[in-house]
Amino acid sequence: MNELLKFLFAPGFFQNLQVRDALLMGTLIAATSGLIGVFVIIRRQSFAGHAISDFGGAGAAVAFLLGLNTVWGFLGFGLLSALGIELLGKREGERDLATGIVLSIALGCESLFLFLGTHYTGQGGAPMMVLFGSIFMMSHSTLPIVLVLAPITVILLILIFKPLLLSSINAELAQTRGIPVRLVNYIFIILLALVVNQNSMIIGSLLSTALLIGPAAIAMRLTHRIRKAMILSAFIGLVSIWIGIVLAYDSYQWLPSHKSWPVSFFVCAQILLSYFISGFIQNQKLKRNEKKAGAVKLIKEASIV
Repeated sequence: MNELLKFLFAPGFFQNLQVRDALLMGTLIAATSGLIGVFVIIRRQSFAGHAISDFGGAGAAVAFLLGLNTVWGFLGFGLLSALGIELLGKREGERDLATGIVLSIALGCESLFLFLGTHYTGQGGAPMMVLFGSIFMMSHSTLPIVLVLAPITVILLILIFKPLLLSSINAELAQTRGIPVRLVNYIFIILLALVVNQNSMIIGSLLSTALLIGPAAIAMRLTHRIRKAMILSAFIGLVSIWIGIVLAYDSYQWLPSHKSWPVSFFVCAQILLSYFISGFIQNQKLKRNEKKAGAVKLIKEASIV
């Protein structure tokens, strides 16, 4: 058993404070991402998630330039962009247009502030941190923020679950039943901003939607039940983060240069592989269902004869 643990985990893995913080933050963020990601797919707001993460990246660049904790930049600018998307895209047909406008502004601001931060602080690693993340480099002071935000996000999602589900499937029917659809939309987009920009802290603003969309897309290929898909999505996200952290830590020993590979690479690679596997499983299920349907049809025809 000890030999297996030594093979799987590099020396000092369980004793490292940064690793423990990374595992705890990663667990909370991946779980909330998996839960809310199912609704993002149902509501077709993947593009909005990407725009929000990039605007959050611009905020992180500003915070870096001012010498502040980047978490406040991610969250502050992310919330502003989320509200902007919802305000500009009041009608469903306008949502993608509003998202595109916010995304273009976000990318421009992000490039500007990253340039200024690199130029005036002399730290060339800022773009890599903001764009691709580094969970091992997160400040210990960020942990309490995640410990507060993650449970709040889950609680609010549970409270609005039924009206959110109905308004996501059929907004007009939800309105006729007295559901305040606009209010639900605002609450959801704020929750999405909180989750997406916490993802950005782990795997960067460019890749944060992978953790938001990937596990949910995989889960919805395997089941059509919403609650089951949410739980499965959260589990897939957790496994991706845990394995990503372990492999990133172990990668320090892989090459003579002793440079750790980014967690974001391992997380995204696992999600992509899992997505292909889920597609194969889905196809096999469809084939089995077609065979069953064909068999039932033959039995009915035989009984008629």
